[in-house]
Amino acid sequence: MPQSVFVLGDGGWGTAIAMLMAKNGHKVRLWSVDEQYARQVARTRENRKFLPGVRVSDQVAIVWDTSALADAAMMVMAVPTQFARAVLSKLAPSFPRQVEIVSVAKGIENDTLLRPSQVIRDVLGRVKVGVLSGPSHAEEVARGLPASVVAAAADDSFASRIQALFMGERFRVYTNTDEVGVELGGALKNVIAIAAGMCDGMKLGDNTKSALLARGLVEMERLGVALGARRSTFTGLAGIGDLVTTCVSPFGRNREVGLKIGQGMKLAEVLKSMEKVAEGVWTTKSVHSLAKKQGVRMPIAEEVYAVLFEDKPSQQALKDLMTRRAKSEEEDL
Repeated sequence: MPQSVFVLGDGGWGTAIAMLMAKNGHKVRLWSVDEQYARQVARTRENRKFLPGVRVSDQVAIVWDTSALADAAMMVMAVPTQFARAVLSKLAPSFPRQVEIVSVAKGIENDTLLRPSQVIRDVLGRVKVGVLSGPSHAEEVARGLPASVVAAAADDSFASRIQALFMGERFRVYTNTDEVGVELGGALKNVIAIAAGMCDGMKLGDNTKSALLARGLVEMERLGVALGARRSTFTGLAGIGDLVTTCVSPFGRNREVGLKIGQGMKLAEVLKSMEKVAEGVWTTKSVHSLAKKQGVRMPIAEEVYAVLFEDKPSQQALKDLMTRRAKSEEEDL
């Protein structure tokens, strides 16, 4: 049945999600924090900042106030993780309790080390929250290219409702009850994607990147399991699936950060040159803290942290990774 959907956040992914929902026959409102920019998108039907070259469907209403939440059945939280708390806090006093929430953000909040779904609950209280994640670049989904993702919630019936809402001819959705693992997969892969970009920037070749993805997945699993996720989740779409896409696609913002750093740019220069948010930069900080707190070994993530925030040269990070103590692969899983 058609539903009223409110998409919070007009970034590339929020816009692609809004278009997908409209194509599925739902009544969709796409919210922007910037009224002037929202009016521009409504007039031109193009999100030039975050999804250039793609026409935004006429069935997507562009809004800049949150009054439409009152009659929404579902809210899609598409605000980048580090800004989510501030945006949600403005909604909290009048948030309609009957509205269910799907988070499509991929990150870990720096100060609290909370996942996006946890931030939502922390700010809004007792609300029903699920997660949608997997290999799904906005640029491809918005153009109708096939994609498969995972809808996750501790309540399997809620995961099934999310599945039904998003499922379409070109957008396949699986369900999973491991909300923790699915959400962490979407966050942790961005850290490895920065490392993959560094590989490309330093022209290290396919062998290097393949090894990086394999060992990066091990690190994702280690931290995920320590935080309560199921190891098997990381071998699925939200784990290895999203990891591969992010590490090889030219659309990957986190890979782009690593690429430029591998070519010799400093992080401040890279971020200044980018309009879009690269969640992995800030997730790297959170992962650094979580790994120490949980006592989890994450050598790749630690080297990414050192390059981004301690000004360590990429070539030195590579050398330190390659010359660690020799081990058995079975011992180091």
